[in-house]
Amino acid sequence: MAPVTVATMFSFLWIAGAAYALDSGWQSAHATFYGGSDASGTMGGACGYGNLYSQGYGTNTAALSTALFNNGATCGACYQMKCNHHLDPQWCLPGTVTVTATNLCPPNSALPNDNGGWCNPPLQHFDMAQPAFQQIAIYRSGIVPIIFRRVPCMRKGGVRFTINGHSYFNLVLITNVGGAGDVEAVSIKGSKTGWQPMSRNWGQNWQSNSYLNGQSLSFQVSTSDGRTITSYNVAPANWQFGQTFEGQQF
Repeated sequence: MAPVTVATMFSFLWIAGAAYALDSGWQSAHATFYGGSDASGTMGGACGYGNLYSQGYGTNTAALSTALFNNGATCGACYQMKCNHHLDPQWCLPGTVTVTATNLCPPNSALPNDNGGWCNPPLQHFDMAQPAFQQIAIYRSGIVPIIFRRVPCMRKGGVRFTINGHSYFNLVLITNVGGAGDVEAVSIKGSKTGWQPMSRNWGQNWQSNSYLNGQSLSFQVSTSDGRTITSYNVAPANWQFGQTFEGQQF
């Protein structure tokens, strides 16, 4: 399954834990893999994270079917999964793996849902980075039944904000989000403005059309579990497009 593509980067040390359950009920799905043995083919993707190595996501990542991807709102969420040994004892390995949603596995309407169209709606499917897949199943299986559940994301350092775009079009990529992992709402504040809501452009790229050049920037980020963090004056007044700044963590 060949998912999608785009780009960005940064790091520090702070562990984001979350002492709460997100969605502890196990659900059924299937998993395939892509990206090669080093996961180099998973770079980019429909969440906009770019280089998954430098962003800290590594090789424990997955592309989600349309039913799970939720138009990009699920980007950054973490899933624990294990191969369903009862349904496929030949190819399943013991143990679990936790992956981050970093991409979309696009549907293929030319193929039936049970023979190649694994990511077609309404199927719940994970196209995993190959190294992650091989932690729970044997490579030659190709596709295996799994069970999965949402779990809190554990991140090092704070939430990161990469400012792209140009004057009057600030496109901020939000990465390294702990806790729920996904982002539901973002607001931005310049040192000369009040708080302004941003809109999701695509994946985890959030957009503001205000002129904020020459102002220090603060961000407010809310995740799907209802938690909000505020990072004041994350970017200094002399920030430049293309730079990444680190804020608070969940």
